[in-house]
Amino acid sequence: MLSNGTDWGDEIKDAVDFKALDFKLGWRKISNTPFNYLYRYPTLGIGVNSVLENYKEIGMPHTIYGFMEIPFSISAQRNRVSFGYFLQLGVGFNLKPYDPQMNPNNKYIGSNINAYIHAGVNSTIRISDRTDLQASFGLKHFSNGAIKKPNSGINLFPLNLAMKIKLGELKAIPSEAPVIGKKNLRTYWNIAMYTGIKNYEIGDPSYFRGGLGVNYLLEPSHKYRMGLGIDLFWAQGMQARFPEENFSFKEQTSLAVVGSWEWQLTERLYIPIGLAAYLYRNEVNQEISWFYERIGARYRFDNNLFAGMQIKAHKAKADFFEFTIGYTIAGKK
Repeated sequence: MLSNGTDWGDEIKDAVDFKALDFKLGWRKISNTPFNYLYRYPTLGIGVNSVLENYKEIGMPHTIYGFMEIPFSISAQRNRVSFGYFLQLGVGFNLKPYDPQMNPNNKYIGSNINAYIHAGVNSTIRISDRTDLQASFGLKHFSNGAIKKPNSGINLFPLNLAMKIKLGELKAIPSEAPVIGKKNLRTYWNIAMYTGIKNYEIGDPSYFRGGLGVNYLLEPSHKYRMGLGIDLFWAQGMQARFPEENFSFKEQTSLAVVGSWEWQLTERLYIPIGLAAYLYRNEVNQEISWFYERIGARYRFDNNLFAGMQIKAHKAKADFFEFTIGYTIAGKK
């Protein structure tokens, strides 16, 4: 477990000897489709994780998550040793949050339920046709996205050792690449509504945070889209937080230009990544820098509606979790 450099952070880090068990069930994408080939026949699945000890400082975290594992190479997967990278996104619960009387030192986490992310690299050694050994290393993070403060977030650099058992019929990786047609440039408009909750000070109420976004995107590749857009955010509760003051609409909102990039994992599942610069912002709403970042996950349905969750942050410090619904307008092929 990593410390944030404070005395209380060092105390909790030294008290927590973080060990856990993990169980995953995955489905290898062997069918010879363009997306499977482009991502080198990845594995997608679900997993659960449980810490082995109940720590009085942070509790006994459990996690439910979805994951993907993507090899670095197609040909290397036929070797005895291969390498790849992975991403896990989910929900962590059963954490012991900050309490001013019962748990005053734990300023890492202010809520029992938190978002969970784990990303890193792995190495796989084939022992038999059905059995692999795997070692992985990466960053694991718990955070509630400022829904309830304090929220420094719990960060870990875990080393994971695993045995993988292949179930069902064994299928070889296709020896030939699928036919991938020439990619014509396509355009899209994304119209999104963001909703969320933000807590500004420890012990104070939480308030609605939300906004609207419009993005114009180009799709030059099967694997990504990129473009520019505008975000407008509104902070509810200004009058309750500062009852002696009056606020105009502009003082309750912020406006930004956004550079957007969508990492297409499948035809419907994608990861939105954004870097934005404010045209105007309000520091009383804890918009602490002139720019912000965004990353998350979204799913696009058959009718062009999409839904997802992502985190908006300033210098990697959470502003709020954006629960998003929206609509995509596709240009001509």
